[in-house]
Amino acid sequence: MSSSAESHEIAIAIDGRLAASATVSRTDDPAVVRSAMHVESGHLPPGARSGLVDAVLDDPTVRRASHLSASMPIGETEMVDRVRERADSVELRATGATKMVECDLPPDPAAPGTTG
Repeated sequence: MSSSAESHEIAIAIDGRLAASATVSRTDDPAVVRSAMHVESGHLPPGARSGLVDAVLDDPTVRRASHLSASMPIGETEMVDRVRERADSVELRATGATKMVECDLPPDPAAPGTTG
């Protein structure tokens, strides 16, 4: 499965400084979306990392998918904890200085034909 040319960036700025960013990409499979998440080095306020995860999971492209394949820095426990709070069947694997997070996404309650 390859990424499509259609991708976009999400940025989290705190006090005018870039704190975290992510690239969200569609794949050949419309049920699967990819994201590469990155946090800037140095001290970040509590919640900055989970805020990036929330922004990715609330993104319309991600909300239409049923599976997310995301990369994030290996030591980011706050981000993984937030994914576990919001997604199902979360699996992790280390790939060098990065970790891959595979998870199933709950149905979008705003999507036609869903209740909630």
